[in-house]
Amino acid sequence: MTSSATTKPEPSPITACTISRDVQNFDLLIEDMESALGENWGDLGFSEALAFFSQPEAEHLEFVAIAIDESDEDDLVMLGEIISLADSKGIKVILIAEDVSPAALHQLLRRGADEFVPYPLPEGELEAAIERLRTKPERPAAAAFPGGDSQGDGVLLAVQGLAGGTGATTVAVNLAWELAVVDKKAPTRVCILDFGLQSGAVSTYLDLPRREAVFEMWSDTDSMDEDVFHQALTEYEEKLWVLTAPPDILPLDMIGPQDVQRILDYARARFDYVVVDMPTTLVQWTETVLTNAQIYFTTLELDMRSAQNALRFKRALRSEELPTEKLRFCLNRAPKFTDLNGKSRVKRLAESLEISIEVQLPDGGRAVTQAGDHGTPLATAAGKNPLRKEIAKLAMSLHELGKSEAEAA
Repeated sequence: MTSSATTKPEPSPITACTISRDVQNFDLLIEDMESALGENWGDLGFSEALAFFSQPEAEHLEFVAIAIDESDEDDLVMLGEIISLADSKGIKVILIAEDVSPAALHQLLRRGADEFVPYPLPEGELEAAIERLRTKPERPAAAAFPGGDSQGDGVLLAVQGLAGGTGATTVAVNLAWELAVVDKKAPTRVCILDFGLQSGAVSTYLDLPRREAVFEMWSDTDSMDEDVFHQALTEYEEKLWVLTAPPDILPLDMIGPQDVQRILDYARARFDYVVVDMPTTLVQWTETVLTNAQIYFTTLELDMRSAQNALRFKRALRSEELPTEKLRFCLNRAPKFTDLNGKSRVKRLAESLEISIEVQLPDGGRAVTQAGDHGTPLATAAGKNPLRKEIAKLAMSLHELGKSEAEAA
């Protein structure tokens, strides 16, 4: 027997893949891929791609070309996952789209797609996009996941609404963002944790997908390690790390104080500031967050339901001998400076409840709702909004207080 069979050269590994619902719908893409790469490319479906990236064969991939049309807009969450996973593996992404809305394109490009090419493909455009990918410098690694070098002393700030619609999530999300950008010379590491297992909306306010990894982390915090915690977080704009609520509604008693304590310990060891968006309901682990927090913001409005709930909230904490001195009452939609009647009502409310209303947040109007609907912080959507300015001032004062205490220590 000759040795020709044993010396036959092995086929070259594939260096690129198309990812689509059906590549036959993009015949021009097939021709251009063959022209640019010969036979060194493959084809994957959406669900196949997520599994393939973890296979040894994926190590040779230089880029993937994700081809979509308007019928794929219902799968934006899965597409975002594909792009994020490819990005984490160092695989470049070319997005090829036909009749896709600008909002969908914006969302996918923000998830980490490197190039966009319209379909039908202009002549030579795919090869030009591939060439740009090969000459593009590597992204800076400044946004790498923080390591555990904060000695577990990150500042923990919790936010809980005393009634629905009092703006707790709006405050939590925008406070976290303002803290993330408060110091451009020495960027802070900030994480926001959405503990609203049933109706948490942090992911909505930042236009982020709810990931199955969050449920898996909460299901077994005993075996949680650095990788599990990292996989459960989603990065926003390379400045803010987010633990979203799980994809499905879960019972609030699914997690206990020990589970919450482990998450808080992991977060505080890796971030300078940890903001927790709490559910409006008091649960067995509310005490865990309250005792760990440096400041526990509670939002209310100038109405009877907020007043009654504030009284009940204080009474519940005192009956359990919990530290009410950590509470900071935030009045949302506070009256304007020139509204003397409104100012008088605020004073009477504070006196009747025997509380100090230390933070008064102005009414930001429709811009606040629109920013939440579009999934962007107020600083980006409406930088001059009065509510944004007040939250930015709050973030700055917290940061300056932290710096002065560190210097004193």
